[in-house]
Amino acid sequence: MASLMVPSRPDIELADGPSDAVGALAFSPAANHLAVASWDSKLRIYDLTQSHTGQGRALISFDGPVLDCQWLKDGHNVVGSSVDKTARLLNIATGATQQVAAHDEPIKCIRAFEVNNTEMIATGSWDKTIKYWDLRQQSPAATVECKERVYSMDVKAKLLVVATADRWLQVVNLDSPTTIYKTVQSPLKWQTRVVSCFNDASGYAIGSVEGRCGFQYVNDNDSSLNFTFKCHRDAPINATTKVYSVNAISFHPVYGTFSTGGADGTFHFWDKDSHTRLKAFKPVGGSITASAFNADGTIFAYGIGYDWSKGHSFNNPQYPLKVMLHPVEGDECKPRGSAKKK
Repeated sequence: MASLMVPSRPDIELADGPSDAVGALAFSPAANHLAVASWDSKLRIYDLTQSHTGQGRALISFDGPVLDCQWLKDGHNVVGSSVDKTARLLNIATGATQQVAAHDEPIKCIRAFEVNNTEMIATGSWDKTIKYWDLRQQSPAATVECKERVYSMDVKAKLLVVATADRWLQVVNLDSPTTIYKTVQSPLKWQTRVVSCFNDASGYAIGSVEGRCGFQYVNDNDSSLNFTFKCHRDAPINATTKVYSVNAISFHPVYGTFSTGGADGTFHFWDKDSHTRLKAFKPVGGSITASAFNADGTIFAYGIGYDWSKGHSFNNPQYPLKVMLHPVEGDECKPRGSAKKK
């Protein structure tokens, strides 16, 4: 993809952020409330409407690192999933919490969706299963066996995509939620770190540890549109190129363009339809572990922290640990050369 490096400008640091690396970020669909899932075993909610640096609104404590989070459709209830093998729900209006899911191993991913006007929760675990939960009952509504441990998962409309160990990708049509519609192996050669569905649910993007992204369409008739590209890599030195993990992919809610965030500490905005990098940002000082756009696409949040890509020895108390807020302005995320919105 073509690119243009531009100077970065100071972004805003979230006040009173977590004390360990961010596992996931999610904005409420109803307000500028940001959920931050962290390895310090807490899911925190920040209100960005009154202060540009954010104000702590509520939190849930777990018995292990919190790996993922998701808002329900009403924008007032948020769920988080944890290494402690549970998922819990917080109502930010009342402060009430409840356990809503459990697995035999840590729950890596959690998403919300609707079936027959009923809101459900999907959880993906290292126990190699997806479970569906009706919040009105304690037992799972159904369990789906996966090829391997669940590493990443996303939902958009009726499309659910699961990325597992051994580079498997499994697609589910939520009109038939207990049936695996398609199982394929990643077009990327190394471990998948993240999967994110297109806005129109026609396909999904994946990022891997090798500094590559791949775009896959669900319909076989669109397979000619599939492509991969290199990103989050240093310029070659003596024929050697340093590559970095792609840890986060987020789609802009209005334009359908997308962001990538990597272990090299950079994030970029891209237009997949014109195969163009819209804007590149300089390194932020540490690995980017998670990202999210708010509901109208005017704020881009990203977490800076150690992602373990270099092993235990590179983690230290001085490693940067922040949640940053980038105001999206001008043409930063507007597509070029195409009016398509994916």
